[in-house]
Amino acid sequence: MLYPLLLVGLCAFLFSIVLTPVCRNLFRRLGIVDRPDHQRKLHTEAVPHMGGVPIAIAYVASCLLLTLFPRTDLPIHWLHVLRAAPAGLIIFATGVLDDILHLKPWQKLCGQLLGALWAYWAGVRIGSIAGYEVGWASLLVTVIWLIGCTNAFNLIDGVDGLASGVGLFATATMLIAALLHDNTLLAMATAPLAGALLGFLRYNFNPASIFLGDSGSLMIGFLLGSFGVVWGQKSATILGMTAPLMALGIPLLDAGLSIVRRFLRHQPIFGADRGHIHHRLLDRGFTPRRVALVLYGVAGVAALLSLLQSVVTSNQIAGVVIVLFGAAAWIGIQHLGYTEFGTARRMLFAGTFQQALDTQLRLRSLEQELLAAKSIQ
Repeated sequence: MLYPLLLVGLCAFLFSIVLTPVCRNLFRRLGIVDRPDHQRKLHTEAVPHMGGVPIAIAYVASCLLLTLFPRTDLPIHWLHVLRAAPAGLIIFATGVLDDILHLKPWQKLCGQLLGALWAYWAGVRIGSIAGYEVGWASLLVTVIWLIGCTNAFNLIDGVDGLASGVGLFATATMLIAALLHDNTLLAMATAPLAGALLGFLRYNFNPASIFLGDSGSLMIGFLLGSFGVVWGQKSATILGMTAPLMALGIPLLDAGLSIVRRFLRHQPIFGADRGHIHHRLLDRGFTPRRVALVLYGVAGVAALLSLLQSVVTSNQIAGVVIVLFGAAAWIGIQHLGYTEFGTARRMLFAGTFQQALDTQLRLRSLEQELLAAKSIQ
């Protein structure tokens, strides 16, 4: 299996490294560019985006090479692949439309929901969590996971090379896990994506000459979310989905922090702000290149822990790995200096929250009594 795996990955890399500058120049001529706003978009000049196009072409073209190998060597059920492929196409099309037409959040969410439902129908399903069968909730859990992964990579795509580099680390992690567990399907799905991302990163790393765009970030997040489910399905440990969650730790953590922060500030969940992890590092004086390299290092550590957790046979050791991962994540969040969490903690444990709640309840009672009064007296 190793020879076709290397060949497909190499072909995806070559396709990507050749097609990316071609698409970049074409998008620049067509005016498909991302213009700076000097707030969240830190680049100084208009940069072509929609980088998902060369990645998608490289991925599909290299996958077609698999048809040249005898089925006895590669036991892949092509009918299942064809059933699942439209799900990725839906997500990719949603991203392309957003890059060109700037869709509203609910429109993008509808496209993601359709893609997630299609993937579930095709067999990409989370059947258990921590060893417990989820039963009828499988559909809900799977859809939440896929949509969460899809948007997580979209949210971290704010620094040159960050989303594509973190995606490359996660893809390589899943590829290594597939080889360790002899998971042919997962290996053949991740090898071309790793090659395509590596070729694209040549032009996307700081200073980037092309951006992923939603066509790239949404597609990468969705594919890795789907591959994570396949990894979890074949995992030999009782904590099957924990390893994929750790491998995708940075984007998922950033997405979770964004939701909680906006909830605490009473801001729209789907709104944009400058509170993401990479923004916090930039505010501390890090250069965009250094931000990417630091988070690459964190992604590498998360990858090692996820692989360790997936291969150990002892649940006790796996639990220790998970605790270490959680502790490291907690320490990292503390060093990022989010004021929302510190303020909420002080309000909750110092009695301020109870006082504010009591005041609101008293005001509400007074309002109801005033409305019920029949006269001024």
